Amino acid sequence: MFVSPAVDLRDGACVQPASGSNGDRIRLADPAAVARNWSQLGFRHLHLVDLNAALGNGSNLPLVEEILRDAHAAVHVGGGIRSTDAIEQLFRAGADGIVVGTRAIEDPEWLADVAAMYPGVIVVATDVRDRRVVTRGWVRTLPVDVLDVIEALNALPLGGVLVTAVQLDGQVRGTDLALMEDVAEKSNFPVIASGGVGSMSDLRALEHRGIAGVLLGVALYSGMLDPRAVAQEFGE
Repeated sequence: MFVSPAVDLRDGACVQPASGSNGDRIRLADPAAVARNWSQLGFRHLHLVDLNAALGNGSNLPLVEEILRDAHAAVHVGGGIRSTDAIEQLFRAGADGIVVGTRAIEDPEWLADVAAMYPGVIVVATDVRDRRVVTRGWVRTLPVDVLDVIEALNALPLGGVLVTAVQLDGQVRGTDLALMEDVAEKSNFPVIASGGVGSMSDLRALEHRGIAGVLLGVALYSGMLDPRAVAQEFGE
């Protein structure tokens, strides 16, 4: 199992959003330096998200491209990616994988097309609350169980699925192990888990349940977890 630090971009800075609000609990002025630091500490994967693009209130594309040019790790890029042109542009800029969310879930024909165009490198972000998939910044709840969504995705040549337990996001008090285990058993693709992880025991429990990767944000940025220890054990 690998661990991927989250590098979330808002208004030109690297942030960790505060849970349940529009503010940021952590804000660092030089995202490119942050990304370099994670690589220097031994992480081989990074998860780069443009929060402005995701929320439709701007873009950090030049900064995304700068980080990709300087990357010494495999970088997955997400956040507001809703067109084939945007996917192509990010791959040209050096992205190793693209994470698509709302449009991928709500427009299965488009997802099938881009998955066929870029087999094995498109990751679908599946945000989950009470076993239901939520989209559009977690404000729309779909009347379908997450395992049914995963079963439908299994027919596509995806690179993986990213499952976020949204009610636990940023809480660092443990993740939804039952959810992650069920998804890992159902999915034909690598499952990346996100939401609530706050300890090495959380990481080990996810690894034992067949999870391929874990995104870490607050637990790393706040110092709750020693990044060197995490990278050494889960560097892949």
